[in-house]
Amino acid sequence: MKLRNIAENFLSAQPGQEDSGVFCTHCVDSPVPAVRSCLHCEVSLCDKHLKVHKKSPEHILSDPTLSMERRKCSVHKKILEYYCTEDETCICMSCYVIGEHTGHKMVSLDGASEKKKETLRNVLQKLLTKREEMEERVQSLQEHRRKVEEEEAGDTERVTALFIDLRRRLEDLEKRVLRDISGRAERVSIFIQDLEIKKEELSRKMRDIEEMCNMTDPLTVLQESDTGDLCDTEDGDNEDRERHEELLHDGGGLDVAGVLHTGLSDIITGGNVSFYIQGAEDILLDGNTAHNYLQISDGGKTVSRSDIKQNHPKTTREIPVLSSGDEQSEVLLRETLLGSGCRGVR
Repeated sequence: MKLRNIAENFLSAQPGQEDSGVFCTHCVDSPVPAVRSCLHCEVSLCDKHLKVHKKSPEHILSDPTLSMERRKCSVHKKILEYYCTEDETCICMSCYVIGEHTGHKMVSLDGASEKKKETLRNVLQKLLTKREEMEERVQSLQEHRRKVEEEEAGDTERVTALFIDLRRRLEDLEKRVLRDISGRAERVSIFIQDLEIKKEELSRKMRDIEEMCNMTDPLTVLQESDTGDLCDTEDGDNEDRERHEELLHDGGGLDVAGVLHTGLSDIITGGNVSFYIQGAEDILLDGNTAHNYLQISDGGKTVSRSDIKQNHPKTTREIPVLSSGDEQSEVLLRETLLGSGCRGVR
């Protein structure tokens, strides 16, 4: 109703006399705004001169205008009084009687004008309604934008904190693995030193035994108190063999691939961060494909880390979780893969 009132006021508003810019033709001493124009006489009149102007039918009065010729027929030079509905143009009486519009249906200018105004009013009403709907959509989107901005701020904070933690964990893992790698040769060197010491000890025993074997006095040979230690040939042999095989087998005692695999798995499952898929309410998380240290909610909507092994029945690989029933659209909820459209659960 309010928009309709605005439209009617807008259409009914008429320019004031001062706004027309047309002045009385007969007021030569000082310009006086015209109130009407006579199309027959082709003059504009103020209130004073309008009172004494002829009132005969051929003197057609209109709103003040400077374009007299525009209101006359270009062919017959007569005043345009009618509207040809077939050709949709303004015509004079001669156009209808003897001109090219003979026999056409015609209506008065006022009637044609009112009909066109009614059409324009309908168009205006539709445009006003459309603009109102558009304003409502703009307001709705502005409110939605505020919510999105709030979500973005929260998501940005969570993602930033998450990646800070991931970088710290990765740096710690890198330092530990590099430290273990750099110590491999050192561990081999230490074992070599131990073997060298044991080899010298064996050489000493061999010399003592040879010396005893060269003794000629049997009493002296029998009275030697440390011969038991000299005869012990198995001291530490098994341990040294195992250590020797271990160092030869794994290049120094470190399985780099295994350490990295274990370390990265700990990083993936170590963060207490949950995710949801925005705008995908119909997707359920499949507990059968979840990592054994991830717990799926009863509704299948959220996943979180668990300190208790879950023993999911069909887990065959180190992935956190897939979407239920759709292997092609795997929803890998790794803390390191936020670019898949996942957001933190609030």
